[in-house]
Amino acid sequence: MAAALPHPGTAAAHRRMHYLLVLAVGLVAGAFSGVVGTGSSLMLMPVLVLSFGPQQAVPIMAIASIMGNVGKAFAWWRLIAWRACGAYCLTAVPGAALGVRTLLSLPAHAVELALGLFFIAMIPVRRWLARRDFRFTPLHLALIGGPVGFVTGIVVSTGPITVPVFMSYGLVKGAFIATEAAGSLAVYAAKVTAFRSFGALPPSLVWSGLIVGSSVMAGTFAARQLLVRMSPQAFRWMVDGLMLVSGLTLLWAALR
Repeated sequence: MAAALPHPGTAAAHRRMHYLLVLAVGLVAGAFSGVVGTGSSLMLMPVLVLSFGPQQAVPIMAIASIMGNVGKAFAWWRLIAWRACGAYCLTAVPGAALGVRTLLSLPAHAVELALGLFFIAMIPVRRWLARRDFRFTPLHLALIGGPVGFVTGIVVSTGPITVPVFMSYGLVKGAFIATEAAGSLAVYAAKVTAFRSFGALPPSLVWSGLIVGSSVMAGTFAARQLLVRMSPQAFRWMVDGLMLVSGLTLLWAALR
């Protein structure tokens, strides 16, 4: 006896449920990212992989990240430290394009392991720098931007790397959120352009990325009032918690 085919209406209902789940998680992820500056990829990627598949999830997340960073930059537009942003992007943008070109030649587990250890190690390093009131200069940002941009081109997101980088420049709360978003916006634009040049970004994925990105953008605007009320110390504790979770997640992914 032949197996019964799924009813078209049932398949359409499943697709709608997937989109509703993605949009709901995107809204929460955008709000979280709007408070601590990053973290939307960590929350969204598992849902995107389940809904669209692993190959489609990466470019969709890249487009959604662009929209999320646009939302954060516009929400805090007047607080962007343009000098810091320009110095960082000067080397980070070409670094990201180079990272995409070498994406397929590197072992993913090695990258995840190195990044996981780096994220966890940066928690005491950031606190050590803060106790000594050490401040990065635009030159430091330019020197760091190239390697960070390169790694961003290889993996889904390196947001937790840019957190201690821009905070060490002396930025907190809205100024940090806006400046980090503006810098990441340029880096992700370079990454999406590279995906496009390699034919890995068909129109269907662009549309899905725009839909997901709209919920992330809405979440970033919703987080504005929460961030205004948050103390700088509470903000720093949330950042450390994010880096710890990010590092442990990457270590788990590398060692499983």
